[in-house]
Amino acid sequence: MPRRLEFFFDLSSPWTYLAFTNVQAIIAQSGAAATFRPILVGGVFNAVNQGVYAAREQADNRKLQHSWKILGDWARLAGVAMNFPSQWHPAKSVNAMRFAAALEDDQPALIAFSRAAFASYFGAQDNLDDPDVLEAAATAAGLDGAAIRAAAASDPVKTRLRANTDEVIARGGYGSPTMFVDGDNMYFGNDQLPLVEAALCR
Repeated sequence: MPRRLEFFFDLSSPWTYLAFTNVQAIIAQSGAAATFRPILVGGVFNAVNQGVYAAREQADNRKLQHSWKILGDWARLAGVAMNFPSQWHPAKSVNAMRFAAALEDDQPALIAFSRAAFASYFGAQDNLDDPDVLEAAATAAGLDGAAIRAAAASDPVKTRLRANTDEVIARGGYGSPTMFVDGDNMYFGNDQLPLVEAALCR
């Protein structure tokens, strides 16, 4: 029986973009049964990781400043365009994650939309919170952007996004991406993907 990977994510995170890209080969090579789970990372931060906001306000935060350099290094290694930060950073992601939550039951569509949305925000520097931009990204990915936009505004989709966010918090998550192997083996971030791969192939 294949191992299970749950990938809880928010489209506004550049490190999530890298992990989302890099995990695809790991999934293919390991044969893992993967499920991508949209969350609202702001909700996670508000609940259990408010230090993120304080760190952003520190103009002399050396760790944060160095992280931009490392982000560029990782982007080159992963072969993704990382035109970041943009004027929209830090981005609101409620609308984007509602689009994603509307697609959670159709994982190939969710992956296609996520790729397009990541490229829109981190490549073209589009506004991730603009429903018109999100609809265009979905359409460009070969999906029915207008239908997804309508579904994203529905109460069931809003409830699902809140439930996913509450779930990842309850299971110990503190940011995006949070990954679980076989239910309770938690990993966080792009840097821990080698450990994810080892757990999936163990």
